[in-house]
Amino acid sequence: MTHGQVPSFDRSIHEELYDYIERHGSVAPPDLAEAVGVDPETMTHEIAILKRDGYVEEHGGEFQVVLEAGTAEEYVSSDLTFVVRPARQSDLTGIVGTIRAITAEKTYLVAESVAEQINFEGVLLRNNDVERRMFFVATVNDDVVGWAHIEAPQLEKLSHAAKLTVGVLPTYRRHGMGSHLLHRGLEWARSHDYKRVYNSIPATNQNAARFLEDHGFETEAIRKDHYQIEGSYTAELMMARTLDTD
Repeated sequence: MTHGQVPSFDRSIHEELYDYIERHGSVAPPDLAEAVGVDPETMTHEIAILKRDGYVEEHGGEFQVVLEAGTAEEYVSSDLTFVVRPARQSDLTGIVGTIRAITAEKTYLVAESVAEQINFEGVLLRNNDVERRMFFVATVNDDVVGWAHIEAPQLEKLSHAAKLTVGVLPTYRRHGMGSHLLHRGLEWARSHDYKRVYNSIPATNQNAARFLEDHGFETEAIRKDHYQIEGSYTAELMMARTLDTD
């Protein structure tokens, strides 16, 4: 599967298997065989073909879809060691908890909606004819403490632009974790042919605004009184960055 490619299959069984895994996030082999209605031997062969072609991988004894995103990278800052890597379905609970801990500050409402969406769906990564969604995580001792999220509809008129959110728990800030997460998200967007990435935050969140500006984002619009936070109206900063492409 090449960068930016929406799955397309020559055989219906491959499409059925992929679609079921994509809809459910992570599926055990017996459950997949039963759901699709094939015998285990046939499913094993067909899954092997999907693995060979880069559409599906196995993690923790379950199948999940593949979104090309690189490998895990370890960093050391002061006395802190952390890893930044592509997220897996098993990271969903940690990502939701991390986002909710940060959005409790009422300074990142778009991210709050992301957490509610993936928690409701129960699926972390998406790659279908309607939408594409990717996450990266920062972990300390295998616990999720930060995330980057990129999402875009699969519509021709919007196929050049993606939404991004990024955040790190307060305890782990000032170690470069947010910058590494943002870099991975932007590189993934660039490799999948997105030309622009945007992020919207309350105007009161000046720390986030400065962070994004330091990484090439510009404020393109301001929507006055867009948010109501603790009884007060707050403007929304609509920030975006154009990605350099080959």
